[in-house]
Amino acid sequence: MKDGSPNPESDRVEGAPHPRETKTLFGHTAAEDAFLDAYRSDRLHHAWLISGPRGVGKATLAWRIARFLLATPIAGETGLFDDATEAPTTLSISPDHPVAARTRALSEPRLHLMRTPWDDEKNRFKQGITVDETRALRGFFSMSAADGGRRVVIVDAADDMNVNAANALLKLLEEPPENATLLLVSHQPTGLLPTIRSRCRTLRLSRLSPDDMARALSAADLPPTDDTESLAALADGSVGEAIRLLNLDGLKTYKTLVDLFATSPGLDRPKLISLAESVVGAKAVARYDLLLGLIELFLSRLARAGVTGPMTPAAAPGEAELLARLSPSPAAGRAWAEIQQSLSERVRHGRAVNLDPASLILDMGFSIDATAAKWAAR
Repeated sequence: MKDGSPNPESDRVEGAPHPRETKTLFGHTAAEDAFLDAYRSDRLHHAWLISGPRGVGKATLAWRIARFLLATPIAGETGLFDDATEAPTTLSISPDHPVAARTRALSEPRLHLMRTPWDDEKNRFKQGITVDETRALRGFFSMSAADGGRRVVIVDAADDMNVNAANALLKLLEEPPENATLLLVSHQPTGLLPTIRSRCRTLRLSRLSPDDMARALSAADLPPTDDTESLAALADGSVGEAIRLLNLDGLKTYKTLVDLFATSPGLDRPKLISLAESVVGAKAVARYDLLLGLIELFLSRLARAGVTGPMTPAAAPGEAELLARLSPSPAAGRAWAEIQQSLSERVRHGRAVNLDPASLILDMGFSIDATAAKWAAR
């Protein structure tokens, strides 16, 4: 950053430890075992696609795999799995191992992290991962070749690569260097090039159970919340989203949304205007992103309530009654699903043309109110 402080990291959730600093991974034993089975049976693929919803631990798993590979000798170098060596049963390595310290400090020479870089000139993140970041891998593999041992690349997130970067990475996947492992983190793997997906073995991570999420939040040393049920409902099994909600007062913001749309149809216009004005300005970017996400979540819960019935647990006081009133039937649920899709398109367009945040929020609020007028139970 221009003030001399460390640059922000695009792969870090604000207020939480970075995945490379996270000691324990909760809820994904099956994925860890699948990787270890491939390793122990000498079927270690050169590229792994670690996919799943945001915030469930994909990057944490990637860093665990990277540390394990870099700390474990290659078969034949030290008689791996001979009579004196047992096959590993965990991805964990000693916290005192030199690899653990070097990866935390981003000083491990056999590890390359590819992520959206920070632009010092514009004081913001660049628009995704460009071909320049992918080309840097050539130098990494060239300089590391003399060091021997494994080399590991983490791409977090592969979804952020532009077309040129993706094509450059594909060439590397087609002709991988010896003893190299590429770990691609992806929130939406269907958006990647099919040829990239076809050259990777997939480890699919699911949303965390409430118990695993509670353990993960406790391990992150976050302040406790009294409203664990609402947090669980809004975060939907994503630790990263739970942390973001806690950091940005998301539970209170969602309650504000519920209170606002409780006045629909014919919603309270001054309340909507006040909400829209709260996301204006450079300092409100994070709140703007949060509000857009919560509106989309509210619409999703409306759609599901109409089709499947009451949502449990409720994500805010009075939400259950509001969802039942605004989405009283499967037909209403389908209508809310359609408006959710339509408004998502408007958000993408509004961001592309830098539409004023307040104008976009007002437009969404009035659209939701108009839909409520058609489908709300009388």
